[in-house]
Formats: sequence, structure tokens, C-alpha cells
Amino acid sequence: MANMTSIRIARLACNAIVACLVSLAADAQDAKPAPCSAAEHRQFDFWLGDWEVKGPAGKVAGRNSISSTHNGCVVVESWKGNGGLTGSSFNVYDPDKKKWRQTWMDSTGGILDLEGTFAGGRMVLASTPASKSEAVNRITWERLTDGRVRQLWETSSDGGATWKTSFDGYYSKQ
Repeated sequence: MANMTSIRIARLACNAIVACLVSLAADAQDAKPAPCSAAEHRQFDFWLGDWEVKGPAGKVAGRNSISSTHNGCVVVESWKGNGGLTGSSFNVYDPDKKKWRQTWMDSTGGILDLEGTFAGGRMVLASTPASKSEAVNRITWERLTDGRVRQLWETSSDGGATWKTSFDGYYSKQ
């Protein structure tokens, strides 16, 4: 009988140790920060929402819906221009490079890859040309004091010495 009691006590002790180890493993899992929870992943959140986009003269250029998906890891853009152009972009923060990346694709088959950073309240992303003859695209997003967002798209055909405005849009929340 004493031997059976010793076996029961040993089993109870083993079960308690296993339960402790499982609990410690769960606590260690909970202690890990969630993916994309760093402040850098929230830098583009000022662009989230449903927007009417107008040019500098006040003419409506289109509508843009910006959302966050994949547990806050991806900012997705869905553009519908008044001229019929539609497009989407996928925006992610790359913690290894400490840079934002955007890939834009549209209804004309156009693709644009941009990379850059958020500083001074402005997100500035630019393309890296494959050759000297290819234009550089630079797009800046900035939250304005009245709650609107300005998107300024500029191109340079001389390596950034001079810039030409391709699009100047003012986003108003809908």
C-alpha cells in the first residue's frame, strides 16, 4: 500500500511539474510582442479611411479607400479615379531595412515600386530607376492641420536635380 501511495504522489508531482512547464511556455509566448506592433508600423495610419480626392483647384480627381489588414501589417489602397483609372497599392514597413515599401498596380498594367521613410510628419517614398534614362518618382503624403492629407507626386528625369509635379491631391474624409 505504501508503494501505491508513493506512485500516486510521484504522479501528482509529475503532473504539477508538467502543468507548471505548460504555464511557463504560455507566459513566454504571451510575452512576445505581436507582429507589426512597433510604433513604426503605425506611421502611415494617418492615411487610413475613405477619402474624396481633389486637385489644388478643387476639382474632384477620384475616391480612395485606405485600410489596414493582416493584423495591422499591411496598408491597402484602393483608388477609383474620375477618368476611369483604378489601382491598388500595398504598403508595408520593413523593420530590417527600417523603411516603408509601396507597390502600386493599376488598370493600365502600370506597376510602381517605391521605398522610403516617415520623418517630420511626412511619408516620402521614391522609386529607384533601373537605368539613368528612367525617371525617378517621389511621392509625399502629409497630414494637414485641418485633417486632410496632401499627396504630392513628383518626377525627375535628371536624377533629382529638378522635379515636375505629376499629381497634387488633397484628401478629405468621407
